[in-house]
Amino acid sequence: MSALSNMPAQAVLPLGAYDLDDLLRNAARSDQRVLRASFPGTTDKAGVMASIGRGFELPPHFGHNLDALYDCITDLKALSGAENPGFVVILEGLPDTPQFDREQRDALLDVFRDAADFFFDRDTAFRVFYSVGAGAAARSAA
Repeated sequence: MSALSNMPAQAVLPLGAYDLDDLLRNAARSDQRVLRASFPGTTDKAGVMASIGRGFELPPHFGHNLDALYDCITDLKALSGAENPGFVVILEGLPDTPQFDREQRDALLDVFRDAADFFFDRDTAFRVFYSVGAGAAARSAA
């Protein structure tokens, strides 16, 4: 039984609760399209949007704002010929800085939740796994 079969088809979940390699293997076995972005050195919203645009290979007209992100994500197509079409989205190390704080991170994740609702209506799995940069845990413990 795959790790993906044990969770809702539409979800936004912390990556720390899952083994990344296992998620990627299960995505491949399940014909799920993987969208992946990482954020090393990123400190603000512009950097986050640029990293997502590059990682997801969004079109050049991507406007680097939350509305444009939603539009581009919901325009994406699952792998052709997939028996169970869907997406596994990996957001590794989202920043936790004054320029990209919890409120901005929550707004970004809300875009992915809205996209999950969109794909639910189209019988397409859309699972998002995210982590926050290592510095976040140290700051919250202080």
